[in-house]
Amino acid sequence: MNGRDLVRSVKAVGLSDTAHGLRMVRSAWRRRRTDAAGLPPRGAERARTPGPVTLVEPGPGGGVVRFARSELRVRVTSGGAVFWGWDGAEPDPSYALAASSPEADSRAVLEPDKEGGWRVVSERATVVVSRHGAVELRTPGGVMLRRDLPPRWWEPVGGGTARWVQRSEVAPDARFFGLGGRASGPRLRNGTYRLWNTDPGGSFGPADDPLYITMPVQWVVADVGTHLVFHDNTWDGTVTVREGREGAGSGHDRAGSCEVRMDGGPLRCWVMMGTPARVLHSWATLTGTPTVPPAWALGHHHARWGFGSEQEVRRIVAGYQERGLPLDAVHLDIDHFDGHQVFTVDKERFPALPKLAAELRGAGIRLVSIVDPAVKALPGNAVYDSGAAADAFVRDAAGRAVRGLVWPGESVYPDFTAGRVRKWWGGLYDERLAQGFAGFWHDMNEPVSFAAFGETTLPRSARHAMEGRGGDHREAHNIYALGMARAGYEGMRELRPTERPFLFSRSGWAGMQRYGGAWSGDVASDWPGLRASLALVLGLGLCGVPYSGPDIGGFDGSPSPELYLRWFQLGAYLPLFRTHAALHAGRREPWEFGPDVLEHARVALAERGRLLPYFVTLAHLARRTGAPYVRPLWWGCPEDRALRDCEDAFLLGDCLLVAPVLREGVVERTVRLPPGRWYDTVTERAYEGPGKVLLDAPPARIPVLARAGAVVPVGGAVGQLALEVWAPAKGRSGGGLVIADAGDGWEDPELQRFGVRWSGDELVVEKEGDGPERAVEYAVRVRGV
Repeated sequence: MNGRDLVRSVKAVGLSDTAHGLRMVRSAWRRRRTDAAGLPPRGAERARTPGPVTLVEPGPGGGVVRFARSELRVRVTSGGAVFWGWDGAEPDPSYALAASSPEADSRAVLEPDKEGGWRVVSERATVVVSRHGAVELRTPGGVMLRRDLPPRWWEPVGGGTARWVQRSEVAPDARFFGLGGRASGPRLRNGTYRLWNTDPGGSFGPADDPLYITMPVQWVVADVGTHLVFHDNTWDGTVTVREGREGAGSGHDRAGSCEVRMDGGPLRCWVMMGTPARVLHSWATLTGTPTVPPAWALGHHHARWGFGSEQEVRRIVAGYQERGLPLDAVHLDIDHFDGHQVFTVDKERFPALPKLAAELRGAGIRLVSIVDPAVKALPGNAVYDSGAAADAFVRDAAGRAVRGLVWPGESVYPDFTAGRVRKWWGGLYDERLAQGFAGFWHDMNEPVSFAAFGETTLPRSARHAMEGRGGDHREAHNIYALGMARAGYEGMRELRPTERPFLFSRSGWAGMQRYGGAWSGDVASDWPGLRASLALVLGLGLCGVPYSGPDIGGFDGSPSPELYLRWFQLGAYLPLFRTHAALHAGRREPWEFGPDVLEHARVALAERGRLLPYFVTLAHLARRTGAPYVRPLWWGCPEDRALRDCEDAFLLGDCLLVAPVLREGVVERTVRLPPGRWYDTVTERAYEGPGKVLLDAPPARIPVLARAGAVVPVGGAVGQLALEVWAPAKGRSGGGLVIADAGDGWEDPELQRFGVRWSGDELVVEKEGDGPERAVEYAVRVRGV
């Protein structure tokens, strides 16, 4: 043990009860011993680069370019996405792809290029490969979007997994986004970002990285175009970005750069380019369309670690009802388990949980249960016994079940990289459904094992099935939560086939949108934490996860009334609208912050309820197109450099612009507008973009603007859907989409298109393509006239 570990061990014992601190020290040492015995030592290495081109073999969508010391496979798909993989890497097997790799573009041609290089030419992209292994992505017009320099590998002399580095160059004006949930984002500043899903072990803010969801999914937005690059590799690694610089002349420009380093695994990537909408549509086609949550999950949720009893749940629900505040779901944390053991209930504190769930369901409120992956290693625990009988748990190199330390104590971990284990785990949700739960949130699934020092996760040498291929935790760590989400989702599909599952997760990886959404995790209860909340939602949306949201008010601590209110107002416009707090944190009910905050929160709740049809429409559009509900301001005009740098406001769909208050004491704020006319939704005053405007932001509301010509589906009288139409400028037109959802089932509702145009002095709103036999009638409210 070195001195630093000794200090951490002493702190672990001193800052908690002695028994728990000693368990954390033992857990850390056990992990270290396991890896010392199970991981091959990394000795001498030799570096390798591709070398010169030796042979070229045309193939579907492109072909294979062979070099002296490697080979590169290039394939353009029929949808325009580009794949390239080194050292024989193919698109499959992959945990990110929704199915087998997409069909190749039969029209793509591999042909010679200048100076001994080769190129693949297709309708949507051109890929140029130099004679020494540099790869350029160009538009059909020949403009370069990205240049990957020849990669370099470091291979153990005695054999084993090679680590590698790939450096890339982009335009000097380019901005970087993505890489999963980054608290400092959504724009990625100069620096190094780790690709290793991590529980920070406490409340986090913008300076903390990495967090729970890291993805090698990177956006590059520049004047020459927008593209997304995905390095399909689940190993530990880093991404270092450096923004470029434009000088007085072209000779003084400095290109932007990106460097990806991985500790192992294949060097393969996918690239897709075009408008942001086209890019995410291609991404969803490749990795799977997002699930549509049931309509109730788009309402308001209230959660807390520490409800403690049925009586406390009833007290909170009564508080909402007595004050006339809408509530759609209540979440129960680990304190409702029996001894923190998953898939159990504390019968003393929750003696009649199914009855409570039925009462709440009758009032229109669903119960949502936390689910942790760790299973208490105790014979007699039904989950442990059935898992042991099914050989479901992760093992070490010696064949013993790997043990960690989590809330229930000594625990074992299901191996979600095995199909039979996912099926076993999915069947366990029957117990939750029988208790009356309607949805689930997955926690501690990075996965976490408490430790006094070192990494708080499983040993890297832990063995995983990897769908029969075999592998260890170095490869399986980042996709552990993805496998857990798949197990839960598929289990619920089988157990309740007529209902859409509701599931969201703290950790995950590329493709997690196929099974559900995400939430922020333990964000700090301060103003920087509020900013981080928005950054996380925007970043996850760009990585294909449209349904997410933070803990309103922060996870730990006691927010001031002003901070709580501003967080609540922001949350009302985010997909997952949930208050939540830690065991010893301050209260999070709106009435606990005084009468003024209560009334302003009432307004925010009412507006969320009014916009529920719009959120339903956005959810279905996300499934059909991949577009997130919450979008950066540059979404519709990525060529606008000023919008690329704007991180304190966002678009909610195509129709609304939301400008939350993210700093203390602010009662007015500057908002940068995209091109077009925008209306303040309260005053109906019109503003012209692009440019900056100063808007009032009193405690009662945050600025929200509507795009001229927008058609927004809203709640009308007696639960009926209505259309809110924002008048276009004279001589201009507009329109919008409406998808009316019945609720929790699998029906594919009709997509309705509405057009708005001026006819003389009259504003005409009409459903496009609507014959008399398919006519629909909605109440229409015209605003901005």
